[in-house]
Amino acid sequence: MAKIKKGDQVIVIAGKEKGKQGTVLSVSEDRVKVEGLNLVKKHQKPNRVTGAEGGIVTQEATLHISNVAIFNATTQKADRVGYQVIDGAKTRVYKSNGESVAAAK
Repeated sequence: MAKIKKGDQVIVIAGKEKGKQGTVLSVSEDRVKVEGLNLVKKHQKPNRVTGAEGGIVTQEATLHISNVAIFNATTQKADRVGYQVIDGAKTRVYKSNGESVAAAK
């Protein structure tokens, strides 16, 4: 189960993009796509049906989920996420200070 979700602010902790921050665009299994990071060039054919033009397109590629960590805005550092049951609801919390992830956004 991935503890990082779409819309989370993350920081890259390993790889060529190390230290950069961005917002998660999508999560699938063990990979995440982060806005503006890990950009690759894709050669795209034109498609008359969708109206897409051909050419070289720059887009985000996925990163492995182990190479990103959720960014804690209060401590300004990367953090780990855990779960706690608060008032009968399961919520995500930061491991360092126990603050709720949803409250910090």
